[in-house]
Amino acid sequence: MKHKGAYPPEWKAIADRVKAEARNRCIRCHHGNSREGWRILTVHHLDGDKSNCRWWNLLALCQRCHLTIQAKVDPHTPYMLEHAEWFKPYVAGFYAFKYLKQDISRDAAIERMAELLALELV
Repeated sequence: MKHKGAYPPEWKAIADRVKAEARNRCIRCHHGNSREGWRILTVHHLDGDKSNCRWWNLLALCQRCHLTIQAKVDPHTPYMLEHAEWFKPYVAGFYAFKYLKQDISRDAAIERMAELLALELV
């Protein structure tokens, strides 16, 4: 996936907020922020656009998980398998934006999860 956009001027504050909301743990593997074993907490842009700071586009991931996700997950490519539980709210928010042109909250994405995840299967 090609990266685009530029980080906004307030990126550090945004990244700090995303990490704090994740309780300073990787949302995928749950490791805390640590230099040992490549577990330094980062923020991944799901759609590759560094200027897109919507909640569903910002995933608090340790470096190890970040590299794995970045190398394998392209939200613009249809995905016909079931998503991992930790990933479902983010991809539901992405699908709402991609298919319905709706910028919804995390709570709305969780509430409408089945409907939104089904959009990719159509």
